[in-house]
Amino acid sequence: MTVITLIPVDVASCAPEGLAAPIERPQAEQLATLLKAIADPTRLQLISYINASNNSEACVCNLTEPLALTQPTVSHHLKVLTEAGLIEREKRGTWVWYKLNQDRWQQLSKLFEM
Repeated sequence: MTVITLIPVDVASCAPEGLAAPIERPQAEQLATLLKAIADPTRLQLISYINASNNSEACVCNLTEPLALTQPTVSHHLKVLTEAGLIEREKRGTWVWYKLNQDRWQQLSKLFEM
């Protein structure tokens, strides 16, 4: 049997700066919405595909095949990401193109800054 000795850790010194001080409820709810939106494997893949595409934008027509998902399923996930403000959409003719909302990603990254 192995005995593990726990060493006290100063949580405040290793917590991300965005969580080093108390945050108000409205801000916590806003951040929770962002985290819920990306807490899905398909959505994380969509974000990575969009970001890796030419000009960091992608058409829904180019996202279905790599994910092996139907267009309605991909559109649902894109809608969740759009409503959370993590991606932006632009209609061009009959297709909709998506790109990352850099301001929103900056807000999210500040939460995890050390």
